[in-house]
Parts: sequence; structure tokens; C-alpha cells
Amino acid sequence: MPAIAIEQPSDADIDVIHAVLRESYWSPGIPRERVACACANSMCASARDESGKLVGFARLVTDRATFAWLCDVIVLPGKQGRGLGRELVKTFQQHQELQGLRRWLLATKDAHGVYAALGFTPLDAPERFMHIRNPTPYGQATS
Repeated sequence: MPAIAIEQPSDADIDVIHAVLRESYWSPGIPRERVACACANSMCASARDESGKLVGFARLVTDRATFAWLCDVIVLPGKQGRGLGRELVKTFQQHQELQGLRRWLLATKDAHGVYAALGFTPLDAPERFMHIRNPTPYGQATS
């Protein structure tokens, strides 16, 4: 299993993360500058192979007191299907500064089973949640 650490990504890591995110269903066309800004203002976890190369990444938007939004969980091609995404999330869940949070949230189109295994469930009262959504923030429709 690759080594996982809570750390801010390097510029070279941002290049890799950006390449994946700009092709993802949740942020197609996202500019590199937005990825860098999002990482700088979030808690990030990286997974690295034996040579130190980035093979997985996850980002957490949190106040470290009451709330966390898990996002941008990515595992690079060739490394998928081995539990690396779950391990990235577990690293956040076990982090000392994140114990006792009132709520963790995430959104996924196709990985419900991955997150259910980590304790995530559908919203109890989805009718309480509201949002403002820009479907084309980077010029391409998100889903």
C-alpha cells in the first residue's frame, strides 16, 4: 500500500491533480489556478508510491471543529481498485484534529459503496439541505 500523509501538494502534484480533475465529472475544465487555490485553502491527503510519485489524493474542506466536506478523492489510473481511496479517507477520519466533528458530507455519482464502508449514509433529512449551483463554472457542464 502506498504511503499516505496529510500534506499540502507541491506544484508538480498540482499538475497531476489538475490533469485528473479537469477531466472529472464534477469539475470538467477546472483551471489549474482554481485547483491550486482550493488545495491551499483545504486539508489535503496524498498517497505516494515507493519512489515518492503521487498516486492518490483527497481534499477536505473543514473548520476542524464542527464540519468537514470530503471532495476531490482521486486515485490515478493503474492504482485503482486496491482500496487506496478508502485509505485516503480513513487518514482524514483518524486525524487528531478532526475528532468529534458534528457532520461529514460528500457527494458522489458512482462510489456509494466505497463511502458506505467508511460509515457514510444517505442524508437523514435531505429536504433540509439547500444549495446554489452553477452548472457551468468552468465553461463545461458538471453532473
